[in-house]
Amino acid sequence: MESVRSGFPALRRVHAGHPVAYFDGPGGTQVPQSVVDAISDYLLHHNANTHWAYPSSQETDALLRDARQVYAAFFNAPGPEWVSFGQNMTTITFHLARALARQWGEGDEIVVTELDHHGNVDPWRHAAADAGITIRTVPLAADGVSLDIEALASTLNGRTRLLAIGAASNAIGTISDVAEAARLARAAGALVFIDAVHYAPHELVDVPALGCDMLACSSYKFYGPHQGILCARPDLVASLDLPKLRPAPALPPDSLETGTQSHEGIVGAAAAVRFLASVAGPVPPASGALRDGLVASYAQLHADAMALTRQLWDGLVAIDGVTCYGRPPGQPRTPTVSFALEGHLSHEVAEQLVTSGLFVSSGDFYAQTLVERLGHGQDGLVRIGCACYTTPGEIDRLLAAVTTIAHG
Repeated sequence: MESVRSGFPALRRVHAGHPVAYFDGPGGTQVPQSVVDAISDYLLHHNANTHWAYPSSQETDALLRDARQVYAAFFNAPGPEWVSFGQNMTTITFHLARALARQWGEGDEIVVTELDHHGNVDPWRHAAADAGITIRTVPLAADGVSLDIEALASTLNGRTRLLAIGAASNAIGTISDVAEAARLARAAGALVFIDAVHYAPHELVDVPALGCDMLACSSYKFYGPHQGILCARPDLVASLDLPKLRPAPALPPDSLETGTQSHEGIVGAAAAVRFLASVAGPVPPASGALRDGLVASYAQLHADAMALTRQLWDGLVAIDGVTCYGRPPGQPRTPTVSFALEGHLSHEVAEQLVTSGLFVSSGDFYAQTLVERLGHGQDGLVRIGCACYTTPGEIDRLLAAVTTIAHG
């Protein structure tokens, strides 16, 4: 843990006399020095536009090719031609939704869910409105914190063109059985788009195992810069009528990348994956070693995160007036726990925690429908997220501070 934490300059921050504990990872993690160094090195020594004859342009081309290779390993995708980059997951989804909807029309259906971040709901709603497509919504299960798979199965039909589903809830941490959902969608003849923004920091993505056609995530949720990444079937991308400039590349994956990309962001996003792969130990340069390193690191990170989640959950539910939302520890979930404190507004709890050097987020986290269903549409919830640098001592500090607020 000390080795990991020493790589994050932000962890040296002090606020109101307290060392800062960052529990806001679900909204964006802190960044290690190795990622900052990769971005700085690119901007200082290789900065150029692409596909020209001079050295810095050729170096940029090589770094972008390398980033596609890195993310092909991260996704366990068949090859780098599956990987493209964009500003963020939401922007990528709007772009894809518009192109896909051009192929569909009245009578066709897109299925979304109540559990999802609206970044995987509203782009499809807008595309559907433009094309006369029907949106169908899968409700929460009876437990109120997971997806109703039986309702999903009954919603899918021969008119379904796409299932848009989140792999994990950014608001309450629920991990959904997206492999089963994808199997049901494929049986109905539909495409599958997975929002893995909250899933990818905690569970290693395996696109073939998930059985999806498209999957998107954002590296700023796993120790990188603000950069969106898409993994998509090249044959599907090639079939799309993508909005593009006439001189721009017509073939995937470049055809998805509208305009000049954030080269430094892409380089930094690749560095974030390399950081993750190194958590369990140095990664040798051999072919396939990056994926092996990721497998080992994610196993270690998962074990650590689940221990922290148990400590956090048990400590919170023991405090009078606290209600935790989501599946309890031991069920498929991420180390993200949201709660409400009776008699206190969520943003007021977050503001009081700041005075103890505890940085948490509050609100609906763009999972607006879910938070409304939980009865907190007006004020939202307090969200606590554990990251690779979170310690048991920081959890103890948080629990003590919430106890003080509850008794105040």
